[in-house]
Amino acid sequence: MLLDFEVQRCTRRCAATERALEPGDLCYSVLEVQGADVVRKDYCPEGWSGAPEGAFGWWKARIPEATAKKIKLAPNDVLLELFDQLGNSPDQADLRYVLTLLLIRRRVLRIDLSANDNDQNQMTVYCPKRDASFDVAVHMPTGDRIDEIQNQLSELLIADAE
Repeated sequence: MLLDFEVQRCTRRCAATERALEPGDLCYSVLEVQGADVVRKDYCPEGWSGAPEGAFGWWKARIPEATAKKIKLAPNDVLLELFDQLGNSPDQADLRYVLTLLLIRRRVLRIDLSANDNDQNQMTVYCPKRDASFDVAVHMPTGDRIDEIQNQLSELLIADAE
C-alpha cells in the first residue's frame, strides 16, 4: 500500500496556547495520524515540549514575513540525483532521511507501507517517475545536526526567485 496525503498549511495559531503566530515568529510543526487523516499542528516555542508520542514528522521554521522573497526549490531531477548520491554515504543517513521527507512532500516519492514489514528503523519509498523502490534508514537528526542539515539543504537546493 502506498501512502499519499495532503499536508495542510500553517494554522498560524499555537495548538497548545492558542496564541497567534505572527510573521517572524519561530514555529514548530508536527504531523500526526488521526483516524484516516494526517493532521498538522503548529506550536509557538512556549507551547513546544517536543514532538508528541506517535508523531511521524516534525520541523522547526519561521512564519514568513509578508515581504519575504519567494524561494525556488531545485527541480525534482536535481533532488533525486542528490537522493541517489546520499544513498552511498552512510554518514549522511540523517540528511538522506530529511531529503526523503521533502521528496515525499513534493510527491516525487511515496511511502510504500506494504514493503516495510513494520521495521521502525527503515522505510521503503516508491518513485513513480523511475518505477523503482528504495529503502531509506529512518534517522531523525538531533540537536545541532538539525540546523546543519537545514543550512546544507538550503545552500544546495534553494535559490532566490527572480
